[in-house]
Amino acid sequence: MELSSLTAVSPVDGRYGDKVSALRGIFSEYGLLKFRVQVEVRWLQKLAAHAAIKEVPAFPADAIGYLDAIVASFSEEDAARIKTIERTTNHDVKAVEYFLKEKVAEIPELHAVSEFIHFACTSEDINNLSHAFDAENRA
Repeated sequence: MELSSLTAVSPVDGRYGDKVSALRGIFSEYGLLKFRVQVEVRWLQKLAAHAAIKEVPAFPADAIGYLDAIVASFSEEDAARIKTIERTTNHDVKAVEYFLKEKVAEIPELHAVSEFIHFACTSEDINNLSHAFDAENRA
């Protein structure tokens, strides 16, 4: 069935779709995945910036830039990759974690600490903050 104003799940995507299309990047599943990636990356960066956490040493500038680029260049293809991983994990936030582990695998400083992606976090921690970024972007 093709998406049209008649087959949309709600009038927001149907009848009002052209009026709210600019919000799709924020309110869609793509938007939620993008914000989850941002939260997970910023958490890893915070761990590395905290001197008391010896297991995650401070990142060099190029590693920080690489992580920032993952967030800044997040694409529909990245979101699709996360959804592919989710088909195996049956867990949306775990799929984001695995996606990030794939992304950092070729960077030695980041690969060495990849097990600290999502460290000490619950899915609710990640979702909570992701929804906060979502709300911030609405303003």
